[in-house]
Amino acid sequence: QVQLVESGGGSVQAGGSLRLSCAASGFTYSWYYMAWFRQAPGKEREGIASIDTQGTTSYADSVEGRFTISRDNAKNTLYLQMNSLKAEDTAMYFCAARRWSQGSYAYWGQGTQVTVSS
Repeated sequence: QVQLVESGGGSVQAGGSLRLSCAASGFTYSWYYMAWFRQAPGKEREGIASIDTQGTTSYADSVEGRFTISRDNAKNTLYLQMNSLKAEDTAMYFCAARRWSQGSYAYWGQGTQVTVSS
């Protein structure tokens, strides 16, 4: 069955870095558009980074210049390198997949918690 499993979350001080991973299985990963979302307590889920099947990336203004999304199709894995972390980056981070460039994301992971202390 389809699975997206995030890892790499944790607690870090402001200014620090973390690298999240999302291991995909059960579908043809290279065919899918991938993205990272996050949700902080009491806030709506926010899309922060996406990558298409050709490796073209897009970022929310809140993370542009600090976060980098990448994918390794040979390993069926999505990454999010997070640098210069801020307290406001504290959230649950989710990876998601969709088959086409438009529409809703069909597959979601269970999330990994990132906590940034100031």
